[in-house]
Amino acid sequence: MTDPIEAAAGIQAHRVDQRAAGAGGGAPSPVRQPDWMAHLVGQLDQLEPEFFSRFLPPDEGGRQSAVLILFGPGDDGGEDVVLTERSHSMRSHAGQVSFPGGAIDPTDSGPAAAALREAREEVGLDPAGVEIVAELPALYLPPSNFVVTPILAWWSEPSPIDVVDHREVARVIRAPLSELTDPARRFTITHPSGFVGPAFDIDGLLVWGFTAGLLSKVIELAGLEQSWDRDDHRPLPAHFVGARDGSVAPPARAQEDPS
Repeated sequence: MTDPIEAAAGIQAHRVDQRAAGAGGGAPSPVRQPDWMAHLVGQLDQLEPEFFSRFLPPDEGGRQSAVLILFGPGDDGGEDVVLTERSHSMRSHAGQVSFPGGAIDPTDSGPAAAALREAREEVGLDPAGVEIVAELPALYLPPSNFVVTPILAWWSEPSPIDVVDHREVARVIRAPLSELTDPARRFTITHPSGFVGPAFDIDGLLVWGFTAGLLSKVIELAGLEQSWDRDDHRPLPAHFVGARDGSVAPPARAQEDPS
């Protein structure tokens, strides 16, 4: 019997699957990918990995992991992306917003399979309704020694998702793309270590660090970015300074999760 995660992950990277609406008999028709996603994918082969981050995997490698950047049809007629607010009791990244994801297990066939498996474990995602669109360049998080492969995906057949384990995830958010591109919700976050990066205010939650950086690049590549005030610098709230994001060099020991 075919594993639905392996089946979904088997779609070739960089392939944009434009399945016809109405296929599948009486079943709900898959929702077609938005035009901006094809525009984004068409640019990937022309980009150097440094476009996404100045930290690239070292020759000696690192702890292999993957995150799922899952866009789907939103309630507002546009698109949204699945994010999680991590449990406030976790030892690392407590209360921070991230993509579903985690370390690649030996039983995973690759980054896409790992990202889908983690999403199923964290939010109950049914991988059968997910189309893998592209595998982005692997990026490196020096503090944790994680090599993270972002997997861009389209949720052609959405199904219910929610918190599976409250010890790991406090909340699941489907963040509207209309809010992520709203200039009023964008600003620059500053960390006492000297880190400066893009940030978002979504549904009262602060999105910053590795997650915000990836979202910012995806929005730019999709051609959806609106002019926003990059000079609006705001200090990272104190409770996040102690928790640290994986993209910021920590003063103590490394983090244990890449997302």
